Amino acid sequence: MNKILIANRGEIAVRVARTCREMGIRTVAIFSDADRAALHVRCCDEAVRVGPPASRESYLAMDNVIAAARQTGADAIHPGYGFLSENATFARACAKAGLVFIGPPPEAMEEMGEKTRARRKAIEAGVPVVPGQKEPIPEGGEAKAKEFALGIGYPIMLKAAAGGGGKGMRLVEDPKDFDSAYATAQREALSAFNDGRVYIEKAVSRPHHIEIQVFADTHGDAIWLGERECSVQRRHQKVIEETPSAIVTPQLRAEMGRVAVNAAKAVRYVGAGTCEFLVDGHTRNFYFLEMNTRLQVEHPVTELCTGLDLVRWQIEIARGGRLPWTQEDVLKNLRGHAVEARIYAEDPARNFLPSPGTILELRLADGPGVRNDCGVESGSEVPRYYDPMIGKLACFAQTREEAIARLHRALGETVVKGITTNTSYLRGILELEEFRKGDYDTGLLARGADRLLPKAQEGAALTEDEELALAAAAIWQLEQDQKLAAPPVAQEQSAWARAGRLSALRRSR
Repeated sequence: MNKILIANRGEIAVRVARTCREMGIRTVAIFSDADRAALHVRCCDEAVRVGPPASRESYLAMDNVIAAARQTGADAIHPGYGFLSENATFARACAKAGLVFIGPPPEAMEEMGEKTRARRKAIEAGVPVVPGQKEPIPEGGEAKAKEFALGIGYPIMLKAAAGGGGKGMRLVEDPKDFDSAYATAQREALSAFNDGRVYIEKAVSRPHHIEIQVFADTHGDAIWLGERECSVQRRHQKVIEETPSAIVTPQLRAEMGRVAVNAAKAVRYVGAGTCEFLVDGHTRNFYFLEMNTRLQVEHPVTELCTGLDLVRWQIEIARGGRLPWTQEDVLKNLRGHAVEARIYAEDPARNFLPSPGTILELRLADGPGVRNDCGVESGSEVPRYYDPMIGKLACFAQTREEAIARLHRALGETVVKGITTNTSYLRGILELEEFRKGDYDTGLLARGADRLLPKAQEGAALTEDEELALAAAAIWQLEQDQKLAAPPVAQEQSAWARAGRLSALRRSR
């Protein structure tokens, strides 16, 4: 394996490229027209254009990605996370083209990557699961789906069948909201995974969202590498993650790890995977949610508490190597505490409107135990076409209290000029008493909204759809202004001007 094409963009592409460089492996970046000057392009040895800005015409275009690998003589493809990382059809296409797919076999991806099949597999193995459908809602099956939802009782969750990461997921608390939530979930799932199928699951009140990192090789060995507490979520999207969880005892950790490893072995899993569970905050009973058949966004906290490079492990296992650790090695080497915050180009004060534009200056925090996984730099353009996450900031210390204090300090030292980010909002989360105590659940941010976000100064609060419409209108107007501007190369509109235009749109509502 001498050359790897990284079928992704942003911070994960940069992160994979760094490990490859340390291993002496050459790398190939792919890019859309919107990412021509992106950092990940310059972090690789070669780069190939795969299409226009829209994901479905570039990063999700399988034929274009495989053609880029053939063109550059790559031996393997690392999919990162999102995009094609959990697509069994793509994994098979790689094999057909003579390329190593750095991930699980397509059969395992189909068994566990599609969420409804994973639920069936878990039920067969005797693993407790949250009540829900065993199959995605078929085309034209909305009426029966509504009956099913009434049968298990509201509130319910609508979830994407083909992927995770909070995409294509909607909480429905009242039957009258089913149709609109279903349409939104389908739209998001299609955009994120090129598969609009969704299914119904019972919503559990005040749960902890805890996941177990698993690794398996081609020789039949599998281990777990500890848990990650992922309950700090906004609209089902993880915001802050930590390990270990403050509520998980050694006995519960061992039992959840055993279940996760058994699930991986049941489908002959290979590589990095994550089993996600809901844990009842009162009884500590846990329920299988799904398995993500890829590396997770939050993998750095596991690396910090184990001292491992999980991307290196992925590559070594894809080469046919054995797991370098046994389960006993894991138990001996787990150490300290790590917390990670996701930095987004968005404005929390305006209902988290995306903030695309040019980063005029970027200064990252530093110091002992501080890690930045960043996909941008000073001068980078943050396009509107993709997820607005621009980086992750993770901190390690010997205790949870020290790790939180270190992350709070590091967020305060992070400077991003030219666009709006959520760093102040993240610091506010770390200051919440519930978070400091450690026994918080997935409703933390909703309950803490009044303490985390400024009060609206005028008018009624906007709905999510209204905010999205405002954002789209502002971006469209900006583009029209740039087309009409002189000289021919339009100048970047200032952040103040963009904010003013959004305010004007609000007043005209």
